[in-house]
Amino acid sequence: MSEQSVFQIVLGDDWANLGPIIQRHYFLKPKSNDYVCVSGEMSEISHSLIAKALIPFGLLFGAIVPFQGQNIPTDVHYNSNPNNLNIYWDRVFKFSHGDFHFKSHMEPVKKNEVIEFVRFGVGIRLAVTAENGALVFRDTAYLWRLFGFKLPIPGRWLMGEVYVEERPIDEHYFSMKMTLTHPLFGTLFKYTGKFKLND
Repeated sequence: MSEQSVFQIVLGDDWANLGPIIQRHYFLKPKSNDYVCVSGEMSEISHSLIAKALIPFGLLFGAIVPFQGQNIPTDVHYNSNPNNLNIYWDRVFKFSHGDFHFKSHMEPVKKNEVIEFVRFGVGIRLAVTAENGALVFRDTAYLWRLFGFKLPIPGRWLMGEVYVEERPIDEHYFSMKMTLTHPLFGTLFKYTGKFKLND
């Protein structure tokens, strides 16, 4: 088993540019039973009027949080798997009418690149960088894994461009931000929040 975490391997020397809280957050090693949970609050979860048309499609693939709200308690569970190199995510948004789970997994591809998959093999290829202490993800392509092949799909024109960051605040807290921005229709989906690592 590797002594380095999955994201140490993905980032290489850039790992040293992450804030300590982000490094502690992403300690999960490949082919292990490592697990971590962060808890906090999403100060804003929102989507545009145009985005409402995409919600049924997004729900089919498990790729969208369909509700809006402010100050939503949220837990994010991360775990690795002893049988592969992946990291599995379960984001639990605790709305007043009930919990909503957004699940996915990330597969490392090469240096500074991962693919995040949701249901039915739909994936998004993400460039991963360390910027001023933050871990930043930016989409480079959408794809559909079918019968072992990764087929390109025009996701940017349907769903837009993804930007995700986790930025250190202090030794205990970090901020989280996700935006999905369409080239014609502007910001479709957004959430922002503040989280604490559960040691």
